[in-house]
Amino acid sequence: MATEIPNSIGLQEPSLPEVHASVHISLSPVYWRRLLGFLGPGFLISVGYMDPGNWATDIAGGSRFGYTLLFVIMLSNLMAILLQSLALKLGVATERDLAQLCHESYGRKASFVLWVGAEIAIAACDLAEVIGSAIALQLLFHIPLFYGVLITGLDVLLILLLQKWGFRYIEALVIALIGTILAMFSVQVLLSRPEYLPLLKNLLIPSASIVTNPEMLYIAIGILGATVMPHNLYLHSSIVQSRRYKRTPEGKREAIHMANVDSALALTVALFVNAAILIVAAAVFYRSGHFEVAAIEDAYKLLSPLVGAGFASTLFAVALLASGQNSSITGTLAGQIVMEGFIHLKVSPWLRRLITRSLAIIPTIIVVAVNGERGTEKLLILSQVILSMQLSFAVVPLVIFTGDRAKMGEFVNAKWLKVLAWSTAVVIAGLNAWLLVQTVRG
Repeated sequence: MATEIPNSIGLQEPSLPEVHASVHISLSPVYWRRLLGFLGPGFLISVGYMDPGNWATDIAGGSRFGYTLLFVIMLSNLMAILLQSLALKLGVATERDLAQLCHESYGRKASFVLWVGAEIAIAACDLAEVIGSAIALQLLFHIPLFYGVLITGLDVLLILLLQKWGFRYIEALVIALIGTILAMFSVQVLLSRPEYLPLLKNLLIPSASIVTNPEMLYIAIGILGATVMPHNLYLHSSIVQSRRYKRTPEGKREAIHMANVDSALALTVALFVNAAILIVAAAVFYRSGHFEVAAIEDAYKLLSPLVGAGFASTLFAVALLASGQNSSITGTLAGQIVMEGFIHLKVSPWLRRLITRSLAIIPTIIVVAVNGERGTEKLLILSQVILSMQLSFAVVPLVIFTGDRAKMGEFVNAKWLKVLAWSTAVVIAGLNAWLLVQTVRG
């Protein structure tokens, strides 16, 4: 007979208490009606897989090597689906988020170190979002980068307003922005007229040159290494608890199933967006001999002339702006979760946002003032390296906790899943270490 999952719910209130169990779930016997209530958290998570920090590697991979690295995007997406599935299962089964469990399992000192690392990762992600949004504002409205960076600080007002209205409004805005990105790149793919047979072949079948060509391997590791954002694992384990499902074994089983569907759907959209960026770069730049296009600004300037449609570059910039704003929202929520979970410190959302945004804006302003536009490229690369360095500090505890029967009860990882999860963790750690060494070497 099934029993309740053991947890320590009495030690600490749930993370994001203002939204915990706030979203009603339909009790209809119709499957899709119940599913609709669970759709949302996965789309918030998917934002991290299509943020401005990923654009440069996709553009560089497509312009330099054509469609070859599409398989890497597919593989990294499968890894993401696995790890996000573990994160949501952890949240539902234990009724704790990953940060809270780290605090309870490792003590104050270790939790403080992990918290600092998580905050650095969030600041790095925020840095990429600031740069991406500022570049988009410059491309669309000719606003200098310096002022564009300052304008990005105003999005805190929008986030605070949405949080006041309710969590569903935040999810609705994120899904709308994702829809905008998806629509923009769907048109871009059609305009670029890719070769569909080579495209499908490289998406499903890996090329040996990915390993044998050092330059291609470097970009491939860049795509793989920065795929799973560490703060996304903390975020997903928390916001999945925003649904008012029954806190019984049966209710949790359905919640895990529905949340996995939500996550898989959202990450499939992210797969299409990342693949579309690389496909457009391959079909437009690689095919025309522009092999060295890697900067977002260069891609914008060349896109319309090479495609033959004057609005192609505008679509590109609109998608970039939507991507940057989406990342801002999820970064704010993740920051609140790790601060409350690791060190039990509550800070007003507006102050929390002001601090993290300042950490991103100040270095960006300095670099733009000193080095101009080209300095932002190096900052984007640096943000991805920082994220890579922090990733394993979230992945390893996640794999350990979901394989612990004392914490997970009947929802503990099966043996095959433990092997798969640990293999993924080792691969990610190894690739990130390699990427870091190569980046340091220049």
